[in-house]
Amino acid sequence: MKHYGQIYIDGAWVQPIGTERRELIDPATEQVFATITLGDAGDVDRAVAAARRAFPAFSATSSAERMALLERIIAGMEARRPELMAALTQEMGAPASLIAQVNAGIASLRQAVVTLGEYQFERREGAYILRHESIGVAGLITPWNWPIQMICNKLSSAFAAGCPVVVKPSETTSVSALVLAQIIHDAQVPAGVFNLVIGNGRGVGTPIAAHEDVDVVSFTGSTRAGGLVAAAAAPSIKRVTQELGGKSANIVLPDADHRVAAEYNVTRGFSNSGQSCHSPTRLLVERSRLEETLGYMTAAVARMCVGDPNDPATTHGPVVNRAQYDSIQDYIQSAIDEGARLVCGGPGRPEGLDHGYFVQPTIFADVTPDMTIAREEIFGMVTAVMTYRTVDEALEIANDSPYGLGAYVFGSDGDAVLDVARRMRAGRVFLNGAPADTAAPMGGYRKSGNGREMGVYGLEEYLEVKAMLGTP
Repeated sequence: MKHYGQIYIDGAWVQPIGTERRELIDPATEQVFATITLGDAGDVDRAVAAARRAFPAFSATSSAERMALLERIIAGMEARRPELMAALTQEMGAPASLIAQVNAGIASLRQAVVTLGEYQFERREGAYILRHESIGVAGLITPWNWPIQMICNKLSSAFAAGCPVVVKPSETTSVSALVLAQIIHDAQVPAGVFNLVIGNGRGVGTPIAAHEDVDVVSFTGSTRAGGLVAAAAAPSIKRVTQELGGKSANIVLPDADHRVAAEYNVTRGFSNSGQSCHSPTRLLVERSRLEETLGYMTAAVARMCVGDPNDPATTHGPVVNRAQYDSIQDYIQSAIDEGARLVCGGPGRPEGLDHGYFVQPTIFADVTPDMTIAREEIFGMVTAVMTYRTVDEALEIANDSPYGLGAYVFGSDGDAVLDVARRMRAGRVFLNGAPADTAAPMGGYRKSGNGREMGVYGLEEYLEVKAMLGTP
């Protein structure tokens, strides 16, 4: 069994001050495959000090220099794509076929190169000069569900802005983060510009958020944890950006192609075993089209293959750990207890799987807006299908949520689709199954967070704004 006992600070692999060990469990086998040593607040102090020392020189580099740095990281990730994917398969159960887990991270880095190449850091606005400057040291706290992409989303914008970083990945997915750290080291990132401290929220995440020498914190994770991060950061009056939970609605208008909409909802909603904050987990259809839509959905589920993530035929692996599995089972049971109609799936593992944290793809109909599965983020392959009489009622149901991260609309009348999209309270609205775009800002309304990632808006989260008035 391998032990990962180092973290990355100031351009070198070092022993953490922290001594606590944690076992890493393969979610497909429920077996321990490695151990890690967790860092602590002392390690955060070392990492932040290194980043602070690196800030003056790194923030003064040219756009061309930072673009070249990002290009070297991209090349390293492309060369070691299989190694990154193998780590993700073992630590979180992502099937080998879900190469998007790695490719999405590479895409965010490529977009940062494009954005940086076009961005004007200084320009004249009327009688004054407007200047954007690197904000300082960035603390990046990332989740386990899309671990490589989430690190790259944040790191790419921070590096483009000239900000050194201290990264705390989820300890659950620390192996892939360590591989990425070596890639960044091999890309000749200057000492102190990138620092990686493995640890839990209490031991590392909170110290990063609270640290007086961290100028901005970018956090992706649960709404509950986001509140704790914001509270820890508040006394130092630092900028905090957050991408948190979601309960995304998909409104299928009466004139939509219901087969396309239903199949898309299964594909998008159950991707990554449902462990995506943007997943369309509430499907709204006109009442008379319900049974037709359910037929399309169950046919799409029947084409899925849940099983060994190392098998090329597998489309969906296990969920990340026992706690996540148990939570999903509780939600499934709550839906049954509250009177929702089980269309497919249900409690327990899929047939033929007697171990591992595998969940049945589950669809419920006759769901009402007050049911638990209609209001709370499940983070698993569970979809609540709801009906509406009018489009206004569909919008009322869709917007009746504490969340506002993603939303979806299907319809054949472009003007009607845009009207619905404009009225949905969410940070990203996907029209007729449009793919994600790394140039478009990503973030949410209400309890889904604040601030944005990706593209120009993501870059500007790591920049301060200065106005210079008068004539020199």
